[in-house]
Amino acid sequence: MSTPAQVWQYRTLISNLAQRDLKSRYKKSFLGWLWSLINPAVTLGIYTIVFGIFLGAVAPVAGNGKMQVFALYLFAALVAWNFFSGTINNAIGSFAGAGGLLTRTYFPPECPMFAGLATVALQASLETLILVAFMVAFGNVSWTFVLGIPILFLLGCFAFGLGLILGLGNIRYRDVGYLVGIGLQVWFYATPIVYSIDVVPPAAQKVLKLNPLTAYTYSMRQAFYNLSTPTLTNWAMMTGSAAVSLLGGWWVFSKYAPRVIEEL
Repeated sequence: MSTPAQVWQYRTLISNLAQRDLKSRYKKSFLGWLWSLINPAVTLGIYTIVFGIFLGAVAPVAGNGKMQVFALYLFAALVAWNFFSGTINNAIGSFAGAGGLLTRTYFPPECPMFAGLATVALQASLETLILVAFMVAFGNVSWTFVLGIPILFLLGCFAFGLGLILGLGNIRYRDVGYLVGIGLQVWFYATPIVYSIDVVPPAAQKVLKLNPLTAYTYSMRQAFYNLSTPTLTNWAMMTGSAAVSLLGGWWVFSKYAPRVIEEL
């Protein structure tokens, strides 16, 4: 089983893999890095038009007591979702794409997946900075913005643990990649992102609260939109889900990765 210390010894390799991924991602693209901002902006715009205008969704009053902008209410949760889904998809692709390297030389097989996580974390950081800039422009500012750091850290651990397991499964059974795409679509609408959990019937609210991502999206909205701290229950949910996912995923990956590498 690879330990964090062993992975840390290959930090230079992880950095090089991450840089290679970033350079190749927008290679021969006229807009280049702007696509990393255009894609989430278009997604935000579509959801705002469909749910905020066509379906008449209304955002609650923000923490400053006067702002009521559905797009920013939605954006706060979308940052968390984009980080989660991006980490899952990148983990699957990074492990499959590193087959040539893994079969020629030794290094902890987690390294390519950590490199993928680094690139997604950079994207999430950019989106968070844009969210902060808009909040400042609208006068909705508080020290609670710093809580986004531990929230996204825990979310990264949660997503990465799942990604380790799914990355293994995708090598053995290619159907996993297709199922993940479908599963993420279902999970998106099963998480209060484009809607508030308050509009859901009480019985359904109890079910939605069992969804770990509900705690993450709620906490991001608390920190950036409502300018308040997440509840202790939400912190417990995030910490518990992150720990179980990361430790469990790492254990499963370390145990079965050597066998799966032979199939790459």
